[in-house]
Amino acid sequence: MLEHRSAEIEIMDDLSISGEVINQTLRELNTINKRLGGNKISVSAFQKFVNDKAEVTLADLGCGGGDIMMEMAKWSRENGIKATFVGIDANRNIVDYATGHTSAYPEISYQAINIFSEEFRSQTFDIIHCCLFLHHFTNEQLIELFSQFRKQARVGVIMNDLHRHPLAYWSINLLTSLFSKSAMVKNDAAISVARGFKKKELIEILSKAGITDYSLSWKWAFRWKLIF
Repeated sequence: MLEHRSAEIEIMDDLSISGEVINQTLRELNTINKRLGGNKISVSAFQKFVNDKAEVTLADLGCGGGDIMMEMAKWSRENGIKATFVGIDANRNIVDYATGHTSAYPEISYQAINIFSEEFRSQTFDIIHCCLFLHHFTNEQLIELFSQFRKQARVGVIMNDLHRHPLAYWSINLLTSLFSKSAMVKNDAAISVARGFKKKELIEILSKAGITDYSLSWKWAFRWKLIF
């Protein structure tokens, strides 16, 4: 069943979806990321990239509610770093939610654009970050995107995404059926795992994108941390 990446569509892939289902889903995704260590993976990678830099810009692709950027912004403030964050999502309704959700952080702004658009391609940032976002794309699209990101990111790229594994699949299926109040989360969570990656697949994508200098490591709970 999980031998190959699934091509099944998630409700989240519908860029017109709006209303409370979006709000509830984004709240629950933040809870899942926090409790299963997802946010920590991204924030720690950001901290290592920033290191001793006084200023930094980061683009968060598929930004969701902006929660990870808020954690990065908090850390940056505490450590005297002038950090600017740009959340990017093709769904205007998600951007509207995130804008209100992170209103206490003026260093965070948003763009409702498609990452395949020239509007996005023409921009550069110090860091490009993607959490639970890249599994939405085919291997062929990812080869193109990784090559594109390498040109757009002056410092580096952070990918935080799912390891396709039976235990992860059935566990998230059970947990969301028991505790989720979001129809989208209940439908999409296990599909997301099925669309996730095995190590050899990511290595092949990187190779075809011409990227040889990278770090790929497994993190709990069933996540891949890729930096290049």
